[in-house]
Amino acid sequence: MNTAVRTSGDLDKLASLGSASLYPEKVKILIGSGTCGLAMGARAVEDAALATVKRFKADATVSRIGCIGFCSQEPLLDIVLPGGPRVSFGSMTAAKARAVLTAYFTKGNFGGEKPLGRFSSEEHVSTGEVHSYGSSPAAEGIPEWSKLDFFRLQKKVIMRNCGSIDPMSIEESIARGAYRGAQKALSSMKPASVLDEITASGLRGRGGAYFPTGQKWRFAHNAKGDVKYVVCNADEGAPGSSMDRSVLEGDPHAIIEGMIIGSYAIGANVGYVYVRSEYPLAITTLEHAIAEAEKLGILGDDIFGSGWNFRLSVRRGAGAYVCGEETGLIESIEGHSGEPRGRPPFPVTAGLWGKPTVVNNVKTWASVAPIITRGSQWYASIGSKTTTGTTIFSLEGSVKNPGLVEVPFGITLRDMIYGMGGGIRGDKACKAVQVGGPSIGCVPPSMLDLAIDSQDVPGKSANMGTGGIIVMDSDSCVVDMTRFLLGFFVDESCGRCTPCREGTKQMYAMFNKICEGKANTETIEQLERLSQAMNAASVCGLGTTASGPVTNALRHFRDDIDMHIAGRKCPAGVCEMKKA
Repeated sequence: MNTAVRTSGDLDKLASLGSASLYPEKVKILIGSGTCGLAMGARAVEDAALATVKRFKADATVSRIGCIGFCSQEPLLDIVLPGGPRVSFGSMTAAKARAVLTAYFTKGNFGGEKPLGRFSSEEHVSTGEVHSYGSSPAAEGIPEWSKLDFFRLQKKVIMRNCGSIDPMSIEESIARGAYRGAQKALSSMKPASVLDEITASGLRGRGGAYFPTGQKWRFAHNAKGDVKYVVCNADEGAPGSSMDRSVLEGDPHAIIEGMIIGSYAIGANVGYVYVRSEYPLAITTLEHAIAEAEKLGILGDDIFGSGWNFRLSVRRGAGAYVCGEETGLIESIEGHSGEPRGRPPFPVTAGLWGKPTVVNNVKTWASVAPIITRGSQWYASIGSKTTTGTTIFSLEGSVKNPGLVEVPFGITLRDMIYGMGGGIRGDKACKAVQVGGPSIGCVPPSMLDLAIDSQDVPGKSANMGTGGIIVMDSDSCVVDMTRFLLGFFVDESCGRCTPCREGTKQMYAMFNKICEGKANTETIEQLERLSQAMNAASVCGLGTTASGPVTNALRHFRDDIDMHIAGRKCPAGVCEMKKA
C-alpha cells in the first residue's frame, strides 16, 4: 500500500495483509528472536528450521518474533499448524528443531519432543477481538498455553503483541489492532476528551514514581507555549531489568501509537525515544518501525487526515543510569552531560530547551492505545483501586522459571515467585527479594503476601518501583547484596551534588567494613545519619533514594548485620571476614 493511511478502511486493508501473514493457510514457524532468545542460540534454531523446510520442500514460512516472556525456555520455536493451533516448544537447539520439523513434515506429529503448550486462541487486546485456531490431531493432549503456571495469572496489555507478531511488520501489528486508537483519537476526539479518558482510566507512570499520567499530560496541555515535546524514557539501567527492552524489541508500534495519542492530547509536534546504546536490537527495531509508520503517513504531516503533525526520532544514550531521571535525560537529549536539574520548574512546564515536555516510561506509553480503543472503564477494571492496569516484572535470581511477567496490580510477590516462577531453585528457603530496582533494596519473606501496588500501606501493599525482582535463596547474603547495590550507586552517581557524590562512597565504604567484620555499632549510627542527610539534600531522585537499600537492610535484616559486626560471621558464608 503506497498511499497514506487516512481512514479506518485504510487500516482494514493493511490489517487484511497482516492477518494473512499472521494466520496463513500453510505452516508457519515462529522463532523467538528477542535478545534473550538470541543469547541462547535462536539464530542456529532459525537456520535449522530454514534448512529443514528447504530439504522437504515444505509449503512453510519461517518468521521472527519478539520475547513472549518465558525467558527460561528460550530459544522458543512455535509451529502454527494449517487450520490448527499454535504449538510451542522450549529450550530448542538446532538438532531439536530439525527433529521436530522432520517428524511433522514426514509423519504429521512432533516425534519425541514434548511441546510446552498450545494456543487455541489469541486475544487482540487493542480491539478485544479474539482469533480462534482450529484443531489438529497433532496437537491433541497438549496443555493450553494460558493454563501453564507461568501464564495462568498474567494479563497482557503492555506486552499484548510481544511474541506473537513479527516486530518488523507494521501490517501484522495493525492486524492485531495497532493504530486504531490513534486513528480514533485524531479523527473523532478533541484533545480534552483524550485527556479525560486517560485520567478516568487511572493510568499511572510505570517508571517507578507512579504519578497519574492524565494529570501530567494535563499540566503540559495547559502550559503556555507553541512548542511542546513528548519523550519516551527507555533508559532502563537498573540491575535485573529487561522489561522496556523487550517491549521495544517485540512491539515497537505500541510505543509509537501511544506517543502519537499523547502528542495530540498535549499539543506536541515533536517526540523523542531515548534508548541506551546497549540495546542495539531495540534501536534497530524501533527505527525500522518509525520508518514504516512514516512511509504510510502514520507519522509526519496530516496524520489520518486530521491536520495533526507529529515527528518522532530516536536518541541514543551512553548508558548512564542517572539519565533515567527525567531531567538528566532531557539534559542528555539537548547534548549536555546527563546531570539532573533542580526542580521546580518541572519538565511539564519547562523541559526540553525550556519548553513544556511530557516524559513517560516505555510501559506507560504502551498502555495508552488500548485505553482509547476499549475505554477507560475497561482499563480501570483491571488491577487495584489504587493502581489500575498492569505492569511488567522481570523475575530473576534463584527462581526456577525466570522471565518477564505482566500482571495486574494487586497480585502478590508469592503469586509471582511460587506460582509463575515455580518456586526457589533447589527448593531452598527464600532469604529475601530485591525488588523494584536498586533504590528499594531487599525485603524479607514476610512481605511476600502483600499486594503489589504503587504505594506502601503497612500490612496491605508494597511499592514495587520499576519492576525488577531478584529472588535470593537461603545461601545468599543480604548484607553483601546491599553492598553491591551501593557500589552500583557509586558508579552511577553523576557527581554533581556533594550529598550523593560523597554519600554513596561513604555508605559503600561502611558496608565494606561490615562485610569484612571491621565495623562497630557506631557504623550503624553513621549510616542512619548519612541516609537521612542524603535523602534531604540530594538534587535528584538517584541521590534521595540511594539510601533505600541501607534503610531496608537496617529495618528488615538487622540481625544479619549485627552478626557481621558483633559475631564477625556471615550467616550465609558469603562474606570473607578479615582478621582484626
